[in-house]
Amino acid sequence: MSENIIYCYSGSGHCLNMARSIASRLGDTDIVMMRAFPVKTDATEAKRVGFVFPCYGGGLPGHVEEYIKAIKIAPYAYKFAVEQYAGYIGCGLHKIDEIVGLDYWNTVSNHSTCIWLMPHALTVPPTSKEKAQERIDRKAMEVAAAVKAEKRLDVKPPENAFFARESAFFSKLHPKRAKKLTVSDACIGCGTCARVCPMKNITLENKKPTFGTNCIGCLSCLQFCPKEAINMGRITEKRERFPNPFVKASDLTQGILHID
Repeated sequence: MSENIIYCYSGSGHCLNMARSIASRLGDTDIVMMRAFPVKTDATEAKRVGFVFPCYGGGLPGHVEEYIKAIKIAPYAYKFAVEQYAGYIGCGLHKIDEIVGLDYWNTVSNHSTCIWLMPHALTVPPTSKEKAQERIDRKAMEVAAAVKAEKRLDVKPPENAFFARESAFFSKLHPKRAKKLTVSDACIGCGTCARVCPMKNITLENKKPTFGTNCIGCLSCLQFCPKEAINMGRITEKRERFPNPFVKASDLTQGILHID
């Protein structure tokens, strides 16, 4: 058992990049992915347990809330969480705090990767992709230092009933949005989309992807397609992809990544 465990949800790689950055400064850390049900839910031997995730539609992405409820954490463990968001932090941190009781939490803004809704350039506050990455790196250093010192905050993450309703609404949209997923003739049949889909919602038929409706809106298929052949409606044809440059599609498919 590693001394530290970070549970991470990441669709475009940015949260995984941050989790690895924090883990490299903590040392002896298992990063357990939460894109699907985590392969490791018993964290009772860990000294520190963290959560790194994005804001999706005002709340937690995918089925992360139910996954966290399944995780076992020792009463003495130090618990922390970090959220990346594009405009507002929503209620995700509050949800996690309700479940595990956070000792420390933090946030960092990044570009939106939900490109069917908005171009990533609309990040708040405005900044370039390079500057956004620098900001994430600085925040990772700040978080790691706080976690090492086991800093505790008296202030709880904000609760907002509006964001809870928004999150419930957005989660119902994903199956409908999935019906708009298409693949162009640029597809080379590499199967990256099928491998990176956490819900096994994509299958290859004659080397071309077909899409079901069991979609959680992570957009990994769209973001990591090497030929940008996948789109969700016409609007994404005009918008730039933005997977994290330091994360590979194969990294997202791992159950556990260990950082010494």
